[in-house]
This record gives sequence, structure tokens and C-alpha cells, in this order.
Amino acid sequence: MSIGILISVHDGIVLAADSASTLTLLKAGPIPNQQASPVAINVYNNANKIANLYKGKPIGCVAYGSGSIGSASISTLLKDFRERLTDGMEPGFNVTDYTMEGVSRRLTDFLMGHVDGLGPNDPKPTLGIMAAGYSAGKSLGEGWLLAIENGVAREPQLLRPEGDVGITWGGEGESTARLVLGFSQRLPQVLGQVIQPSPAPADLQKLCDHLRNALQAPLVFAPMPIQDAIDLAEWLVHSASMFSRFMPGAPSVGGPIESAAITKHEGFKWIRRKHYYDRDFNPEMRNEHPDGPE
Repeated sequence: MSIGILISVHDGIVLAADSASTLTLLKAGPIPNQQASPVAINVYNNANKIANLYKGKPIGCVAYGSGSIGSASISTLLKDFRERLTDGMEPGFNVTDYTMEGVSRRLTDFLMGHVDGLGPNDPKPTLGIMAAGYSAGKSLGEGWLLAIENGVAREPQLLRPEGDVGITWGGEGESTARLVLGFSQRLPQVLGQVIQPSPAPADLQKLCDHLRNALQAPLVFAPMPIQDAIDLAEWLVHSASMFSRFMPGAPSVGGPIESAAITKHEGFKWIRRKHYYDRDFNPEMRNEHPDGPE
């Protein structure tokens, strides 16, 4: 499932993620005609989940959930989308006059084009992408949530109003919810089971909103330096990884931590990144863009 973190402060936006990718297969149950359930058969710890969507521009994203659409990895699809933007193959996209909302909608349409191309027996992906960056001419960054659930896309959603700061996470966020909000994501379900008569969903939501306001840890403030936001994001990913490691079941959050910062003046910059190549064997890469090849 993995974990993706987005932290927005006044100075910019930080993205962080783990590197785990879980391979699952559908396994039929012992009862005839019983619906097959997914079973984890392997966990790979070298998936790439953060991408710069236009080299030299402050546009990036972090993905979580399904690691592929059909046989194509999300990492490769994000680079394919970047190529479309960079090479002018995306109709109507203007690098001098774009919006993060427009980029988010184009990316959703691009991914859904691949989902629609799946065969009838191919599994339908469920994944989330948090797109982040600066619309052309804007002085504050934005975060947008893109979601595909069982092959069906939702409308991109603005994560926060302009000027608001905070932490957003997606994927296996149980440990993050406990650390930041002060309670488990399962709390509404548990309360609904123990309170009799069972409260209405609206009442449960009202109670959880009250608990969130009362218990949420104040970790992020607008003037927070970008380096401190980076440290916080990486710590949250590390905590999720350790939580997954010691919980029963496959460790579906883990592997190297990757992080990047997007700021108004420096643009998209990698902070921590793994490489499958050694630069000592690739001397032509030493003088390339400081972000390196992808």
C-alpha cells in the first residue's frame, strides 16, 4: 500500500514516501463461487513514488496505493506524462501559463486513458497521487489530490485553501493518524460498535471532528523552515515503515525513504533519493542537471 506525505508551509511544499511495492494475486476461497481476495506474495523495496512533472519547473507529485496500471509502473507513467508536457504533446498545455489544477486534471485523464485500456480480466487499480507545486505566476504553493478507486477516477480536489499549511498523507496512514491526530483511523468504526444505540454517521463525524480539534498535535506552522518540514516528513515516513514492520502481515511500507522540496525560487529539488546506477560508472551523468537522470 505504501505511504505518501505532503507538508505545506509558507516557504514551499515537501514530498516524502517509502519505496515498498506489494505484489498481490487474487486467491479463491475454499467455498465455491466465493469472491477471490488479494493475497500479498512479495514486497519489493525499490519502487519510485516521487516525480518532477516538468524539469526546471516547480511541479511534482507523490504516489501511493497501486504501483502499476496493468503492466506499466506508476513511476514510468509519470515520466511518460512529463514527456508529454515537456515535448508539447499535451494539447493546450502552456508552460508559461499553467495552473496546478489544470496539471492535475490532465494527469488524471492521462492515467485514466491507461485504465480504460485494461482488459476485462485485468485488476482495476486503486491509487492516489498528491500533485504539488506552483501555478504560473503564483507566490504560494498548492496541493491537489488525484484518486482512482477500482478503476474509477474522482475529481481532483484542492487539499488546502491558499495560504493554509499542514500535513496531508495517503496510503497506510494508521501510524501517522495516531501520531498527528491522536487517535486511530478505526475509531469511528469502533465507536459505532460500542455505543448503543448506534449513533448516526453525522454524530460520529461530529465527535471525531471534536477529538481531532482537541488532540491534534500542532506540528506545522506557516513560518516553519523548509528543512524542518523535510525532517518532519521523513520522520513520519520512517515511523510508518517501523509501524508496518512490527505489525502482523506483510511489511507493505518500507525500503529507502525518498523526499523532495518544491519552493518558489529553487523549484523542484531532490533531497533524498535512491539510484540503481553508480555515478562512478556513468561519468557523463556528473555534469547533468543536479537532479540527475530519471
